[in-house]
Amino acid sequence: MSDLMPGLPPGYRARQSTAEDLGDIHRLVAACERELYGQVHTDRGRIAADLARPGLDPELDTRLVHDRAGQLAARAWVNRRSEVDVHPEHRGHGLGGALLDWAEARARQTGGKRIVQTVPDNDRNAVALLRSRGYEPMVTEWLLEFLMPEKPSVPEPPAGITVRPFGPGDEHDAHQVVEDAFDEWQQRRRTYQEWARHTVERPGFAPAMSSLAFAEGQLVGVALSLDLPDTCEGYIEQVAVRRDHRNRGIARLLLRTVFRSFHQQGRHACTLATHSETGALDLYLSVGMGVRHSSTVFHKELPTE
Repeated sequence: MSDLMPGLPPGYRARQSTAEDLGDIHRLVAACERELYGQVHTDRGRIAADLARPGLDPELDTRLVHDRAGQLAARAWVNRRSEVDVHPEHRGHGLGGALLDWAEARARQTGGKRIVQTVPDNDRNAVALLRSRGYEPMVTEWLLEFLMPEKPSVPEPPAGITVRPFGPGDEHDAHQVVEDAFDEWQQRRRTYQEWARHTVERPGFAPAMSSLAFAEGQLVGVALSLDLPDTCEGYIEQVAVRRDHRNRGIARLLLRTVFRSFHQQGRHACTLATHSETGALDLYLSVGMGVRHSSTVFHKELPTE
């Protein structure tokens, strides 16, 4: 059902999102990314996984804004953090501010103490809007790239380490390795179901371009990849090495193996995202990756009602 969300300019209506809206939402996000970066980074699987977050109620926690012609002009969701996207053709009308107000109000309804949102650093208008609303920077995120005009070299495995592509039955062990490693900096541990929606169950998951490292038959490192049709590039979704096998060159080996696998499939670039809390930037720079662009994670403390 449509509603007149407070703060919307005349001619726009808001409603919750449904499963049937996934294609329209992806086209909206793609238009925003093309305007900012010149290419698309987000696939439909990422959007579907976000909207299936545990505890997210589409009726209460999502809003789509349509114009008079019924075209999707903006969207937002909130569930511990928030995303707001406004189509480039509909900017300057106050849609972003209205959706920010809605997201903050909804977060307060659920008892949230703060709200978090990530904004590309080159989206100056969005950064200015957040700062004007009292948001403060918290974490820096980087999209890194590895360009492959030639086939990448791969180092020899450390003693006792073997590497092979991801295969059926590796899912739960990979989840264990990733979540154990990410526990060192992330705020909460993800269940297998939530993790899988963002990785091995995504339509773009590329098992043949995902590398696993083993020591004495035990999984000790993973590099899980996506083959995203809109980018014509490889993308590494997650890299993790078990604590007791770090500083042996395993992560470097896995990354270079993935690079070569994507090059063999005709890709000439591979990307991944990281942020300042992981402490992994130096590793990625050391294997030859460079920063393509950066974003800032902003947060705002919410007053209790």
